[in-house]
Amino acid sequence: MQTIGERLEEARKRKGVSIREASEATKVRGEYLHKFESNQFDLRLPEIYVRGFLKTYALFLKLPADRIVNDFKGLGLNEPKSRNLQRESLGRMDLSVATAKPAARDEVSGAAAGGDSAAPAAAGGPENNPATFRPRAGAAPQIDRTLVIKAVLALIVLAGVVILLIFGISFLTSDAPPRNPAAAPAPPSIVTEPLAGEPTLTVFASAPVAVTVTQVADAQATDGQVLLRVRLAAGEQRTIPHRGQLRIEANPPEAVQLEIAKRRHPMPPGKDGLPVRSAVIKGP
Repeated sequence: MQTIGERLEEARKRKGVSIREASEATKVRGEYLHKFESNQFDLRLPEIYVRGFLKTYALFLKLPADRIVNDFKGLGLNEPKSRNLQRESLGRMDLSVATAKPAARDEVSGAAAGGDSAAPAAAGGPENNPATFRPRAGAAPQIDRTLVIKAVLALIVLAGVVILLIFGISFLTSDAPPRNPAAAPAPPSIVTEPLAGEPTLTVFASAPVAVTVTQVADAQATDGQVLLRVRLAAGEQRTIPHRGQLRIEANPPEAVQLEIAKRRHPMPPGKDGLPVRSAVIKGP
């Protein structure tokens, strides 16, 4: 059975990406990804961070993320820490009880010796000694208000830490740009279909690009009938009628190619030799 690291490494190589490319895509440090593939999960980070990074990497590699995380939990990397913590707590409890018992013996000895020292010992007898106190039958249990306040404060601090961790993981693993609520909505797309036998112009996109094609009266005109207004993804194309002069606007211009009369052309170059964003194409 393959280990977690072997599955991650095999999936990355099958995807054909390097550790650096995977790090840029997932926003997770490359050294962490390298350790994951080497089955080294001691990142000196809280476990919630390690699980979050591991799940993000698995989703990027198109692996079952929940199964990867469950296999990581099955390694039991944090169990020794919890057992040591429990033993340490029990050890402190035994120590506190052990130190309280000699004090009780001293008080009893003072009471047996008599004299003036016996009165304070009697006043601070077993009822007031937390190490030897036994509640009377039928008496309600006593609760230390200080311990209750400390427990409530600890719960509040723990909740705050959990919230901060959740926001931290969301910030580290999010690659989406922040939304701008004040931005104006994008104009509706327009695609004019050509008539039968009508000359056509086809727009090809080699990368994501915004394209607007307007039928104009002359090269100086800035307005006219909009035949095409659309945002194309890489590999998409749109065919529209070639009616008279057309003003073509593309952003970025290098991502557009135009097919006219079965011949494909890039956007016309400017003075610097680079494709221009706006150009006028003569009629057929």
